[in-house]
Amino acid sequence: MVRGKVEMKLIENTTSRQVTFSKRRNGLLKKAYELSVLCDAEVALIIFSQKGKLYEFSSSNMQKTIKRYLEHARRKQNISTEVEGQMQHCEEDTATLAQKIELLENSKQKLLGQNLETCSLQELHEIDSQLEKSLKIIRARKEKFMLEENAKLCEKCGLKPENVPEKQHENGSCHRSTSPEVVTELFIGLHPVQNGC
Repeated sequence: MVRGKVEMKLIENTTSRQVTFSKRRNGLLKKAYELSVLCDAEVALIIFSQKGKLYEFSSSNMQKTIKRYLEHARRKQNISTEVEGQMQHCEEDTATLAQKIELLENSKQKLLGQNLETCSLQELHEIDSQLEKSLKIIRARKEKFMLEENAKLCEKCGLKPENVPEKQHENGSCHRSTSPEVVTELFIGLHPVQNGC
């Protein structure tokens, strides 16, 4: 059979309340003593009666235990304050990053040609400038990649890139290492004369 919770409330009768206080107080003091002995715990217990009378128990020194408690509470408060400060800092960082992400997303959409109707003339010029810069970077990377691939093919076919101005070098011209007088142009692909490459 499951017993229901017994509701606790103030004992109205003064005499009964005093008797219960004495019994429970003594039991509590006994339990505090047993806890300190059995578990080697530092225990301090303070009880004030309804009339303000003090009852206390300490396994060592009451003042020392209270001081230790206050220091612990202070450290806990400091840690809590530090954690709150860190949390606030993280929240501020999160809000800042969210704003940056939103700005980048808007910028990305505009670079893709979306939401341009909200742009001013100056913003449109800036977008155009950004696109031009991006195209130049892409072209430069592509040319560098083509030159590197061309150099690899020249080396594979026994040819050596010719020491020519940069523009001619970009066109992929190279010459045989065995015959410096013979100049052949080599684009991406195998040389037509070198069947064994």
